[in-house]
Amino acid sequence: MATIYDVAALAGVSPATVSRVFNGITVSAERSDRVRAAAERLSFTPNRTARTLRKQSSEVIALIIPDIENPFFTALARGVEDVAQQSGYSVVLCNTDEDAAKEARYLDVVVSENMAGIILAAATDQVNLTPLIRRGRPVVAVDRSLPEIDTVTVDNVAGGRDATRALLEQGFRRIGCITGPRGGRTAEARADGWREIVDADAAASGSVDRYLRHADFRVDGGHTAMLELLNLPEPPDAVFVANNLMAVGALRALIERDLTPPVVGVASFGDLPFATLSPRGVTVIPLPARLLGEAAARLLIERLRGDDQPPRTITLSNLS
Repeated sequence: MATIYDVAALAGVSPATVSRVFNGITVSAERSDRVRAAAERLSFTPNRTARTLRKQSSEVIALIIPDIENPFFTALARGVEDVAQQSGYSVVLCNTDEDAAKEARYLDVVVSENMAGIILAAATDQVNLTPLIRRGRPVVAVDRSLPEIDTVTVDNVAGGRDATRALLEQGFRRIGCITGPRGGRTAEARADGWREIVDADAAASGSVDRYLRHADFRVDGGHTAMLELLNLPEPPDAVFVANNLMAVGALRALIERDLTPPVVGVASFGDLPFATLSPRGVTVIPLPARLLGEAAARLLIERLRGDDQPPRTITLSNLS
């Protein structure tokens, strides 16, 4: 018996396109004709029960985020919901706590409950999306990029550059960096921006190996990393912190040592979530969280309506 994959191979399209054709989702006339001709040649009959189940859930999308307590993701979720509601879709919010196993369970739920699509701020870069893609479920990565699927993100390298340059302009020269987990695309990109600026500044030369710390994008991670930097024989006189929660932790460490800005400079990638310190003492590189959510939702809905072009990456400037 022929499968959806046999039809896709014969028609020269993806299995997702075959799924869209037989679920009544608009694709180009030329692709639709090729799929239907291939299905007829192979005597392929779609599973009518599965089609009915999919249609029953076709107005529900999943938003999977790593930390619902972070106001950045709260604003992002609002952007997703606003666009989804305007387009007739409901949003199911899933919080992974940066836990890859929990994320995998949510992805299984998306498949088993026949949700229409997913917007994903991934806990890791190694997330397995194959079961979703095979079933024709569109996935859009947001904030944290993933290969071979649609992605909506900010210019993380530019943000790291802007933050570090701002600290240099304030007169600081031994500038450290606290970024996210080692090997993560977002964490490494933000650190790359910092590295470009300190490498180009003669007075800051040599600081990269000494003053770079990886943490977990959480408050405690920023606190621990800042204490490690302060305990160096020659600690940094400023630090770029690659997300808002780690910046809160870093500021707590500085308060404990009576080294609050401007004694030690701090630049945060993203608005501080609560009043740990007067924002006048901290350089903030704003992140357009709500706009990220809106852009991701629009891209997902385009896919649900039949857009089958190659994966796209949308990069927003770091403007609130």
